[in-house]
Amino acid sequence: MRDFSGATVVPVGEGPEDVLVDRAGRVLTGLADGRIVRLAGPGAPVETVARVPGRPLGLELLGDDEVLVCASDAGLLAVSSADGTVRTLVDEVGGRRLGAVNNAAVAADGTIYFTDSSQRFRIPQWRADLVQRTATGRLFRRAPDGVVTELLGGLEFANGVALAADESWVAVAETGAARVRRVWLSGERAGTAEVFVDDLPGHPDNIALGSDGLVWITLPSPRVAALAAIHRLPAPVRTLLGMLPPALQPRPGRTLGVLAVDGSGREVHRLQGEIPGFEMLTGVRESGGTLWFGSLTGSTLATVAV
Repeated sequence: MRDFSGATVVPVGEGPEDVLVDRAGRVLTGLADGRIVRLAGPGAPVETVARVPGRPLGLELLGDDEVLVCASDAGLLAVSSADGTVRTLVDEVGGRRLGAVNNAAVAADGTIYFTDSSQRFRIPQWRADLVQRTATGRLFRRAPDGVVTELLGGLEFANGVALAADESWVAVAETGAARVRRVWLSGERAGTAEVFVDDLPGHPDNIALGSDGLVWITLPSPRVAALAAIHRLPAPVRTLLGMLPPALQPRPGRTLGVLAVDGSGREVHRLQGEIPGFEMLTGVRESGGTLWFGSLTGSTLATVAV
């Protein structure tokens, strides 16, 4: 394990929750005001690519000329890299509008795997969902023809998504359960789900497949002891606690973390500590030996060599 020594902080705007590196090496992120912005690197100008409805969270490349945006209650969107045109791919399933579209991964044929974190709470109320332990998160697959199917339900705040390099499985982070699960897409185990990484030292947020073939997992907060105690309480009590103002609910710790695992779930890298001028590490992207981090609540990105 190592700390974040040598990290550089890059101001971009409020709430750059996820981070993406495009084929030209430029860095993209989505801000709290709905803008998708792009920069060539630390110190480079920050340009606005588009403005989307909803709250942009997870970002992925979609083909050669679009960016996939998980826009929370606005659904799953495709944004043109050239002119910022926005089109909606999915905003409801089974006649019910999605309210917490969070993160995604895209296969070579255009199939999209994405999460809806909760059926009871929208993203700004994430604390209430974790306290009440609704376990209503879902992992979906959108086929190239637009058909959407549920791959896995009952998830404790479904969050980050990562697709194996050979596309044999897709992984999904469960923030409330401090684990990552995966669903097999091919082979003898196709259609079955299992725990991929269990008992994480923190509550995971976004995850992403790196250029190194590893799955990188963000840990914006160490495990919160108060949350574990609350989860042992009867459901009616948890419901009452979930109605408390956010300031009175369990809060993330200041220590940031990120780790990388291989296809067997074995830990290969772990970074932990604090980054001055940066908070709540929720997005990660590894590209060519460099890590980029996003933040749900801060106003900067951060970058460091692996």
